[in-house]
Amino acid sequence: MRTRLTLVLCLVAARLVAQQALFPQPPGLQTYTFRESMKKNVEATLDTIKALGFKEVECGAFPGKTIAESRRLLDERGIRCTSFGAGYDDLLNKTDEVGANAKAMGAEYVMLAWILKKAPFTLEDAKEAAANFNRIGKHLKEKYGLTFCYHNHGYEFQPYENGTLFDYIVQHTDPKYVSFEMDILWTIFPGQDAAALLNKYGNRFKLMHLKDLRKGVKGDLSGGTPVTNDVTLGEGQAKLPEILRAAHKAGIRHYYIEDESPVYYRQVPQSLSYLKTLTR
Repeated sequence: MRTRLTLVLCLVAARLVAQQALFPQPPGLQTYTFRESMKKNVEATLDTIKALGFKEVECGAFPGKTIAESRRLLDERGIRCTSFGAGYDDLLNKTDEVGANAKAMGAEYVMLAWILKKAPFTLEDAKEAAANFNRIGKHLKEKYGLTFCYHNHGYEFQPYENGTLFDYIVQHTDPKYVSFEMDILWTIFPGQDAAALLNKYGNRFKLMHLKDLRKGVKGDLSGGTPVTNDVTLGEGQAKLPEILRAAHKAGIRHYYIEDESPVYYRQVPQSLSYLKTLTR
């Protein structure tokens, strides 16, 4: 009887711990992490991604593969594409093609990660972006049922009035049609407080890139830093427990590890192990 009671108590305790974990199941993966491996062998790379425990990815069509072939390769491995990446020109000029491809991949979101034409990012750039985002987002939502998300890349945090040009974009886009993906590294690199930004805009953020910045690196508003400055989650400058608790409160729908480091194959498993230690 005592043994049975002990077993029951252990199961209850394990369940409570799982319920309090920030990531009771692995987050998703931005497949750009494995870009070099993908160029050599897409199928083998996807096998590795599956073996690491990933169930969802953010991606486009894979190198040398059509949209249909890419979807089939994911389906065969039980992996879902929940967010589809697209370029600015395609979103502006081939919106229907992007929408159709995202739907074919099974995605819920369409993500745009770069809009800077010439540094520095200006108020006119922000105004143009906000107008374009509203138009793109409305079309994708009304015709394809997709949610458009803009992924910050650092340069949008140019000071403006009492905030930044990123604030301008958020405040001048329609929440019905435009949402955002926070990239942690590209939020802290230009000197922003990621947790405060999440608390400020709440559910305007739907997606997140889990990425950490090497300690000692001094950031700027360029939107660029050597890929060797991507480090294992928990080893860099990001105050990840604070940021991720704010993300959970904001209602982030999908999280994706993105690691641009040359040693991503070593860092990704370490990052997964780190995330398992975090609780709400």
